[in-house]
Amino acid sequence: MATETLGETTSTCVVDGSAVGMPQLCFDWWPNQIFWLLVTLAVIFFFLSRVALPRIASVLAERQGSITNDLAAAEDLKARALEAEEAYNKALAEARIEAQKIIAEAKAEIQADLDAATAKADAEIAAKLAESEKKIAETRAGAMESVQGVAKDTAAELVAAMGTKADARTITAAVNARMKG
Repeated sequence: MATETLGETTSTCVVDGSAVGMPQLCFDWWPNQIFWLLVTLAVIFFFLSRVALPRIASVLAERQGSITNDLAAAEDLKARALEAEEAYNKALAEARIEAQKIIAEAKAEIQADLDAATAKADAEIAAKLAESEKKIAETRAGAMESVQGVAKDTAAELVAAMGTKADARTITAAVNARMKG
C-alpha cells in the first residue's frame, strides 16, 4: 500500500486524495466512526425509551387487561352455564315427576271409568238376563200349557179311539198327574 502525506497527517487509507479499500477497516477513521456510532445508539435509545417502548408497554398492558377481563367473563359465563344446567336438570326431574303423577292420575281415572263402564255393562247384562229368563219362563209356561192342551186332546182322542168315553175332568186329572211326575 502506498502512503501519502497530506499536510501533517499521514493516512494509509487515502491515496491520491481518495479512499482506498473499506473505510470501516481503516484504523485512522475509527474514532470518528465510534463517535457517530455512539451518537446514533443514543438517539435510537432515546427514541425507543421515550416513544416506542411506552407505546408497546401500553399495548401489552391493554392486552393483558383485555385477557384478564375476558378470562373473568369466561369464568362468570361458565358459572352461569353451570347454574343454568343445574336449574335445567332440576326442572327436568320435576317435569318427570309431574309427568309420572299425571300418568298415574290418568291411569286411575281410566281405571275408574273402565270399572264404571264394566259395572254398567254388568248391570245391563244382568237386566237383560233377568228379562230373558222371564221370557224363557213365560215361553216354558206357554209351552207347558200347550203341551198340556195337546196332551189332553191326544188323550181324549186316544180314549175315544179305544171306544170308551171319558169326561174332560178325568182326562185333565190324568194329564196333570202324569206331568207332575
